[in-house]
Amino acid sequence: MTIKVTFPDGAARDYARGTTGTTVVEGISKSLAKKTVAMRWNGVLSDLSDALEADGRIEFVTRDSGSKDVLELIRHDAAHVLAEAVQELWPTTQVTIGPVIENGFYYDFKRDEPFSEEDFPAIEKKMAEIVDRGAAFTKEVWTRDQAKTFFNARGENFKVELVDAIPADQSLKMYKQGQWIDLCRGPHMRTVKDVGMAFKLTKVAGAYWRGDSNNPVLSRIYGTAFATKEELEAYLHMVEESEKRDHRKIGQEMDLFHFQAEAQGSVFWHPRGFVLYNQMEAYIRRRLNSSGYVEVKTPQLMSSKFWEQSGHWGKYRENMFVVPDEVPGTEETGPVLTGKGDLMALKPMNCPAHVQIFNQGIKSYRDLPLRMAEFGCCHRNEAHGALHGLMRVRQMTQDDAHIFCREDQLQGETEHFVHLLYSVYGHMGFENVVIKLATRPEKFGGTVERWDAAEKALGDALRATGYDFEIAEGEGAFYAPKLEFHLKDAIGRSWQVGTLQLDYVLPERLDATYIAEDGSRQYAVMLHRAILGSLERFIGMMIENYAGRMPMWLAPTQVVVATIVSEADDYAVKLVNQLKAAGIRAELDVRNQKINYKVREHSVGKVPLMFVVGKREAEEGTVSVRRLGSDGQKVEPFMDAIIALMAEATAPDLKVAQAA
Repeated sequence: MTIKVTFPDGAARDYARGTTGTTVVEGISKSLAKKTVAMRWNGVLSDLSDALEADGRIEFVTRDSGSKDVLELIRHDAAHVLAEAVQELWPTTQVTIGPVIENGFYYDFKRDEPFSEEDFPAIEKKMAEIVDRGAAFTKEVWTRDQAKTFFNARGENFKVELVDAIPADQSLKMYKQGQWIDLCRGPHMRTVKDVGMAFKLTKVAGAYWRGDSNNPVLSRIYGTAFATKEELEAYLHMVEESEKRDHRKIGQEMDLFHFQAEAQGSVFWHPRGFVLYNQMEAYIRRRLNSSGYVEVKTPQLMSSKFWEQSGHWGKYRENMFVVPDEVPGTEETGPVLTGKGDLMALKPMNCPAHVQIFNQGIKSYRDLPLRMAEFGCCHRNEAHGALHGLMRVRQMTQDDAHIFCREDQLQGETEHFVHLLYSVYGHMGFENVVIKLATRPEKFGGTVERWDAAEKALGDALRATGYDFEIAEGEGAFYAPKLEFHLKDAIGRSWQVGTLQLDYVLPERLDATYIAEDGSRQYAVMLHRAILGSLERFIGMMIENYAGRMPMWLAPTQVVVATIVSEADDYAVKLVNQLKAAGIRAELDVRNQKINYKVREHSVGKVPLMFVVGKREAEEGTVSVRRLGSDGQKVEPFMDAIIALMAEATAPDLKVAQAA
């Protein structure tokens, strides 16, 4: 009995049923076989040794391909190597789970004495020995009783629990690497040697078994692995740079903001930080105003009935702050709340409220497109453990907007948005932008025809802009395709920031209609779009991208006028007043401190410019200009210095307007 195997180039060959992927690749090319570590069979990542039992399509995964598949395989196998190394060094340690995560992997262990980073050199040395031994990965399918007997005999209680949790309709796979064996869904590469030596253990932490605080605390070892040592070194350098650029650390040094336990996930903006925030908001507001958007303001707190109607109550309620609509009790011995009040919720997003504004009055096809923007303060009930400075907060403000348009306006509105987005990112200093068109997922709402039309409209719009884009197959939202915009920062990290999402569902749920040219009543097409996304997160990203050395137009303090001697104090005060009158954010430093101390302090505060003045500068009407990061200084007439600073401190969109 034969089966037909189809290759990526469309060619097909017949093989005996039960032929393995290994046999297929070896029959094609010995050199290809040496590089191949796994395969995709009918789109599913699989062991190369798996038998092919029916017709299908095959793709070979080579170790040098640089693909996402091979990186995940390397990291998955490295987690197994880590677990084997730990049990060789400490045989009584129990192993639990070891998944691949973003940028690496981890493995959780149960040990009487928790691991520390001091254990890493010994573990890494043992891992290298195991890789060098090069044992083959072999898969066996066991019965549940067989697996439980095996793990019980070894005292692996957590593995026994995992076996019990596997659904009855799923096979139970055991993978061997030499004498070591583990329960695993797979797949794996051919041998342990395929992991290579480009791995590194990074940190250790405590973790509850299965994330439940009622369960035992495990010792979690994190690591990372790459295909080459060069890639590993580049990643470790990026991590080192990331730590130096941590926005939480820099924010404290610059006195921008802080967080505290009494307001989890909410930012306390300090005066300097709020200057930065306001500059960012003012910039994007000007850009939206000049691009035909109207700005609105909608309520923070709305009835649960409203969210039920929009569909968020059923699908998103766990991420919402829900409050009862009742007056709290004031009696010392009585309850604060009776539980009888109707439920309300703080809005986690603005879109349903914008539909309410759209629905006020009858809309004609001539009224579209309507571009509606709001700097809406939203609240999302993020878990405490997920919060991370400005990057993950509970209270946020978005540069949120929704475009209500006709179907025939979809392409034009997408082009308009993409051009605006690229202009904004350019002004923020980001030139490396990757666009992804996320297409129809396996489970989707609506018809295939509507999806095809929507994907074509978005694709045509992107091609019309001239910008390259990638297809993110099957990653669209449930109701429609979307565009994602990813930025690369100064140290090579990628951030998803902007988005444009098509929505046919919400207008239908909330009855957002217009009168078409033929007099019929039609549902508007709704585009959810953001450029910066959360202002908090984007500011955090900007701080890390620039390592706190913000562009002059965004710098909270643009210049400090610092004196060398007290005889120059009056002159310094006069200069600061003139700078402020010219719209420059200037501060005065006439403290009785040495100038080198002042320079160091303002350098830590990332002030981009200092005007240093002494007795001579006061007599001659000059300033010594010192730039952040520069050892030298230049003496200039004050008026020349202020004119140059005014030009440098002008926001980029205003420069464009002045030049027009």
